[in-house]
Amino acid sequence: MTDIASQNQAAGRRLGRVVVVTAGGENPWIMINALAAHFADVTVIEEQPESKGVFLRRRARKLGWLTAAGQLATMIASRFGKRFTRKRAEAILATYKVKGTPDPTIPVMAVASINHADAISHVRALEPGVVFLISCRMLKAATLAAIPCPVINFHAGINPAYRGLMGGYWALVNKDAENFGATVHLVDAGVDTGGVLYQSRQTPAKNDTMHTYPLLQTAASTGIAIAAIEDALGQNLRPLNVAGPSRQWYHPPIWTWIWNGLRRGIW
Repeated sequence: MTDIASQNQAAGRRLGRVVVVTAGGENPWIMINALAAHFADVTVIEEQPESKGVFLRRRARKLGWLTAAGQLATMIASRFGKRFTRKRAEAILATYKVKGTPDPTIPVMAVASINHADAISHVRALEPGVVFLISCRMLKAATLAAIPCPVINFHAGINPAYRGLMGGYWALVNKDAENFGATVHLVDAGVDTGGVLYQSRQTPAKNDTMHTYPLLQTAASTGIAIAAIEDALGQNLRPLNVAGPSRQWYHPPIWTWIWNGLRRGIW
């Protein structure tokens, strides 16, 4: 056994290569840091964030230009509003003892998109035992087929009822607070439709908003991500039989967000 392997074993860190695919950000780094503390070999493939223009055109084709523009306005408001919720964000980080800043000791490989041929080649060359997705593009069917190991995803919502985006927010809007939580699931060709591996549920504080819901869901869910990766490395993945309605959600248009905020205090 090499000196590095001996050190990792002594530190109690699980052997087996974990490749994390993300577009970066505080929430993904909460998860990455937690994984690196538990697993001996974690490498990050960081893709460039999708442009707002690409987002707007794709969403407009699906939902219409008015709704797409309203959703983009909410995204901009959310980014701007985060500066006013930093105190609550720091409290969440302290409560769950997590850190959302990049660790320079964790290898990071920059790519344009995980679906590009060079990125796929990088992943294959790493010979991962599992690929873990968090806040990245959807993998195309060809990309998924080219990855020779289990691919699992962290989703800030309870599947299948709250697939897509802003799962915690929509659970509250729908008076379904018991389903405010997160899911780790296998990845297939659909939007958060793969087999559910683990779920966690949280109770947001009164001062939580759309700006802090995903942070809370992520910080409280590092344990289920670790458990799923352990299962994948041990070839012991066991999807759950989760029944119930299935729906894909999106960002609320700005007028919906303001209405729910003023009328019901759900921001």
